[in-house]
Amino acid sequence: MSQPFKDAVGFCKTIMRNGYDAYVVNVRLQALTLDETGSEKELDICTEAGLVELQKYFPHMEESQDEEILGYLSEGGVKYYFYPANVDDASYTDEAIATMTPRLLKRLEQRGDIPLSAVCPFIPKAKDLYVDFADFSEGQIRFKGVADLALKKDYSLAYRAMRFAANFDKKIEANSWIAIVRNARRVLDYVPMADFLDEWRKVEAENMHCFFGLLFDSMLLHGLIPEIASLSRVKQIKNPDEEIEETVLTHTLNVMKAYPEELPYDWFGTVACLFHDVGKLYVAEFYEDKWNFLQHHRVGAKVARKILKRLRFEEQDIDLICDLVQNHMRPHFMLTDKGIRRLRSLDEYPRIMEMVRADIKARNGSWREFNHNLKMAERADIPVDEVEPFLDGNQIMTITDLNPGPVIGIIREKLLKAQISSDVTSPEQAEAFVLAYVAKHKM
Repeated sequence: MSQPFKDAVGFCKTIMRNGYDAYVVNVRLQALTLDETGSEKELDICTEAGLVELQKYFPHMEESQDEEILGYLSEGGVKYYFYPANVDDASYTDEAIATMTPRLLKRLEQRGDIPLSAVCPFIPKAKDLYVDFADFSEGQIRFKGVADLALKKDYSLAYRAMRFAANFDKKIEANSWIAIVRNARRVLDYVPMADFLDEWRKVEAENMHCFFGLLFDSMLLHGLIPEIASLSRVKQIKNPDEEIEETVLTHTLNVMKAYPEELPYDWFGTVACLFHDVGKLYVAEFYEDKWNFLQHHRVGAKVARKILKRLRFEEQDIDLICDLVQNHMRPHFMLTDKGIRRLRSLDEYPRIMEMVRADIKARNGSWREFNHNLKMAERADIPVDEVEPFLDGNQIMTITDLNPGPVIGIIREKLLKAQISSDVTSPEQAEAFVLAYVAKHKM
C-alpha cells in the first residue's frame, strides 16, 4: 500500500475512533488514477461526520465550494477530498457504499479505458427531500431520471411521493407509480417503521384518505397494516334504505374524508376514523341474509391498540385513539338523559360526535338519532364548574384513611365525572364509589 493510501486509512481511523464511519472510496479505481504521471495526486474519502466535526480532528481542513464535497485536506503532496456518506436506512444494500465520486468519475472519463457502466451510478451528496423529484409545476409527482434507480437510492421515496401526491392533490406519474408498485416488497423490507411514521405524520388530516388510498393501491398497506387492507374483502350494506353494498375499507376512507370537514386539523381524530371499523374483520358473521358486526367497536379498540403498538405510537396517543374507537358507536342510538350524561362525561365527546357525523355522511344515512342526541345534549348541558362532588377532600381522607396529597384530588375528580354521568346520584353511592376506586387501584 502506497503512502497516500496509508495516510488516508489513518484519517479514517481517526474519524472512526470518534464514533463516525469513514472509508476510502473504491481503492482499486483510485489506485489507477493516483499513479498517473503529470497529474495532481488526489484521494477521495467518504464519511458520515460533518465539516465542523472533521475540522476538530484536522484543523487544516478547508471548506469546499462544491456542495457535494464537505472539505479537503492537503498532506504530503496529496489532496484528500471528504464526501458525505449515504446514511439513509432505507437505501438499497448496493447503494449503501459509495464507489464513485464526481472527481473520480471525471478521471475515468479522461482515461477512456474503463466503461462507466462498470461503476456504481450513485454519487454521494447532501440529502435534500426534493432532490429526487421533478419540478411540481409539471402537475404531477415524478421521480427524476429512471424511477427504479431513484427508488434504489432511498426506498422511503415511495412514501414521500404518496405524501406529496396527497398533500398537493396531484397524481403520481405513471412510470414512477409502477416503480413503486414493482418495488413494494423492497420498500417494506428496507424502510424503517420510524421513517414511514415520519411521512405519515406530515400528511394533512383532510388528505389522509388519499394517502391511505394510495398505500392500498400500491400494496404497501397490505404489509404495513394488513388488518386495514383486509377490510377491502369485508362487505356491508352502505344504506339500509338503498340496499347498496360496499366494502368496509371504502366506507373507512369515506369517513376519513368527511371527518376533517368540521375538524380540519385533527390528525389523531382522523387516525381514529381509520381504525374505527377495524373490529368488523374479527366479529363479522353472516346470518339472516346479511352481515352482522356485533360489538365491533370494543373488539376494534383492542385490535387498534395492538396495531398502534406495533407501529410504535406513543402510549398517550394510543390511549386517545383507542378511546375514540371504543366509544364511536354510542351516539348512533337514541340516548336517554342518563345516556347523554354518560356520553358528555367522556373527555373526547366532541371528537366522538364528529366521528358519528362523518359516518352518517359517508353512508348517506339517517340523521334522526344524531339530531335527537344533540337536542338531548343541549337540554342536559350542565357546566362542570357548577357541579360539586358529594364528598370534599376531608371527607374522602376520613373514609379512606389516606394522607393529604395529589391522590385526593384525583379521586375527587373521578367522583365528579361519575356524578356528571349519573353513575353516582347520592352521598351513599359516592362513599361506595370512593372505596371501590381506592381498592381497585390499591391506594
